Amino acid sequence: MEYKKSVAGQQRVGVFGGTFDPVHFGHLVIAEEVFAALNLSEMVFVPTGQPPHKPGRSITPAEHRVAMLERAIAGNAHFSLSRIEVDRPGPSYTVDTLRRLREEWSSTGEEVAIYFVIGWDSLEYLLTWHDPGGLLEQLDHLVAVKRPGYNEDSAYLDGLEARLPGLKSRLLVVPAPQLDISSTDLRRRVAGGRPIKYQLPESVEAYITYYGLYRDDADAH
Repeated sequence: MEYKKSVAGQQRVGVFGGTFDPVHFGHLVIAEEVFAALNLSEMVFVPTGQPPHKPGRSITPAEHRVAMLERAIAGNAHFSLSRIEVDRPGPSYTVDTLRRLREEWSSTGEEVAIYFVIGWDSLEYLLTWHDPGGLLEQLDHLVAVKRPGYNEDSAYLDGLEARLPGLKSRLLVVPAPQLDISSTDLRRRVAGGRPIKYQLPESVEAYITYYGLYRDDADAH
């Protein structure tokens, strides 16, 4: 697939949200691949506050998740972090986040195109998110990351479009390496005394060890 080239003077900003509990190399690989494939100006990580779709699970305090993310992206000039969700009380709805980010960036006078990144498998769940139609209005492109070699199902996309008009015109599909690493498994490993080295940055592993995170994680059992 060919992607559109940059428009002169336009900032093409990727937005990558998640709990990042903890952040790991799977997240970082996807962010870097999308940044390069779409010729973005910047990739902004947005750690969630209290995600509305995970009300039953205790999320690690935001300050820890932010601190780990800061350490993970340090040294990468085109990665940055926004606290827009963790500094806001109550559930974090993506449509509100994108609206506030657009208002914030537009206030600088620059033209900004928002590229919102999700996993290919999350496309179906997008329909269950709060105000999915409004969400589409706040982004310029919906970037779905898939495994290299995975064939798109046109009938599947047509079905999504029928339920969420406007999705296909905004959709960009980017193949990216899919590392078999998950935050859930990392928490379980720590709770079980198993190694997590080489699955996340050393600085993040050191932080987890120093603060004793996930050792007594009830959700890991």
